[in-house]
Amino acid sequence: MSGDMKPDVVFVLGGPGAGKGTQCEKITNEFHYVHLSAGELLRIERNSGSAAGELIDKCLINGSIVPVEITCSLLEKAMVSSDIKRFLIDGFPRNEDNLSGWNRTMSSKVNLQFVLFFDCPNEVCIDRCLRRGESGSGRSDDNLDSLKKRLVVYSQDTMPIIDYYRKLKLVKQVDSSRPADEVFEDVRVLFREALKL
Repeated sequence: MSGDMKPDVVFVLGGPGAGKGTQCEKITNEFHYVHLSAGELLRIERNSGSAAGELIDKCLINGSIVPVEITCSLLEKAMVSSDIKRFLIDGFPRNEDNLSGWNRTMSSKVNLQFVLFFDCPNEVCIDRCLRRGESGSGRSDDNLDSLKKRLVVYSQDTMPIIDYYRKLKLVKQVDSSRPADEVFEDVRVLFREALKL
């Protein structure tokens, strides 16, 4: 990415069903960030019929993580094509491979403001995802078996990433087991501080 101004990035992490998408929507409306969901970018690419799309499809069906080069290139492409230079990156980095890939290819090109961590108990996450699946989310992984696998992967792979950023004093943690509007009250305070509003 060229230009003098590096884009601002906030990583948004939390388990499946922790409310990342809902809160990202509220943040984009109020603070004019562009919401980049790593999962959504991968799903779009998956349906494109490309070779990368086929590989993504295999990974998603198996509950495994997509190669980081694919995810980083999709994120970079989305950032370059945007007029707004503030981004919420939702659901990434998810594991050590994502983190090292990001640090290798992207970290020098952006200004990482902080990591927004939505902390939510597993049972709340499962309940939310099952309800989302029942209401026709169109997501093949909103079922109990996939969710249990995703939560194991999350605790083994993503929690160490949150701990890594915590050591760098970059994590802002919010209890997201509460109703979305209450959660956003806390989120709003964090963004007002970060943007010095």
